[in-house]
Amino acid sequence: MSRHTRGGAATLRWRCEMSGFTVVPRWTLEPVPGVGKHEVRIPDELVAASHRLANELAVPLSSVLLAAHAKVLGALSGERKVYAGYAVEAHSPLPIRMTLGPRSWREVLLHIARAESDLLAHSDVPVDDRGGARGLAEPLFETVFAVSAGGGELPEGTVLRVAFVQRDGFVLRLQYRTEVLGATCAARIAGYHLTALSLMTTDPDAEHARASLLSPEELHYQLHRLAGPLRMLPDRRAHQLFEERARAHPDAIAAVHGNRQLTYRTLDARANQLARALLTRGLARESVVGVVTERNLDWMKAGGVYLPFEPHFPPERIARMLSRAGCLLVLTERGSSAMLDRALQSLSGVETLFIDAACAEGHSDSDPGVNVWPQQLSYIYFTSGSTGEPKGAMCEQAGTLNHLFAKIDDLRIGEGDVVAQTAPQCFDISLWQLLAALLVG
Repeated sequence: MSRHTRGGAATLRWRCEMSGFTVVPRWTLEPVPGVGKHEVRIPDELVAASHRLANELAVPLSSVLLAAHAKVLGALSGERKVYAGYAVEAHSPLPIRMTLGPRSWREVLLHIARAESDLLAHSDVPVDDRGGARGLAEPLFETVFAVSAGGGELPEGTVLRVAFVQRDGFVLRLQYRTEVLGATCAARIAGYHLTALSLMTTDPDAEHARASLLSPEELHYQLHRLAGPLRMLPDRRAHQLFEERARAHPDAIAAVHGNRQLTYRTLDARANQLARALLTRGLARESVVGVVTERNLDWMKAGGVYLPFEPHFPPERIARMLSRAGCLLVLTERGSSAMLDRALQSLSGVETLFIDAACAEGHSDSDPGVNVWPQQLSYIYFTSGSTGEPKGAMCEQAGTLNHLFAKIDDLRIGEGDVVAQTAPQCFDISLWQLLAALLVG
């Protein structure tokens, strides 16, 4: 193959590798421009175990180290596909795309070894690290991975450089932008790399996604020190507290939308009818129910999982969210389902239910009596996808109640107060705006 032909193939390859972008979390409370460094010696036994694994799988040691780096990037970003720069002698760093997925450490390592081998086979055709190949002014990646015998500088536009340096053994060296990362967070990221190496070499056939990179100390800190004040919550779910208000003040106004008003009695009755309509369609505990509507006053309490959409979302985004959430039932209203209808053309087995039709089916307006557990999944909100593929954030019933009472306490929401629902329905802010006032009358 001629150099011109190989150059064209390599350019096409780089364009494929540059199809995504992995963002480093902004982990500093004091963003000051500059470059920081953190070094930690890799224990000799961990280096030896990494060599043994590389020999067993007939891959270079650099692939083992790169797989650990990919795992850390996946943990930091929450993405299955991660993108980084790969330092090559005499060239600017080259872009590499790595896929994690629900696989064993061994499978991830072999995949990354192939990606590394393919990258090095094309390394004689460099790519502009400022994004010229795709017409962008931004960098192609925020992190650079390196295995070297010496040092190396932090490339322009790079946030984090992770280097495994051979110096009387192996040293893990991190260089980072201090306007993005603080020293403590850089040390944590270094620890994640060592933990990933340890997990990979200890049990290569274990599923990597089931392993946490957090140390016991950090896990305790995140679960307890960052959890906020301890709040005593009632041993009931949010919909049960609403029912108590409906029984105590049935004729009080619960919600106002334009010229329309609903009392607690009416809203509770509609919620019961809608819940029964869902149950007759086989809604099971923790089944996901998509909701594609404009702002409305309807309420669900059938034990399902709330998944909201904006009606104007692009069909492709709606389809991806439905698929990733495993959603097979969608509530909607007439006039709001155009994008949903187009999304469902690419999916099978998803049922659509119009809210007015469900309420007109003649179901009883009495409480359906569904037992909902505190640990049961309550809702899924998808992120915007501004830093990659939208990700579904899940919350349990107890967490939902804790969130609602945090707002009730912090904002001192009480009986008779009015809360405006101003946030888009696909943002979790809208949930407390909708529900908090209904729990206190």
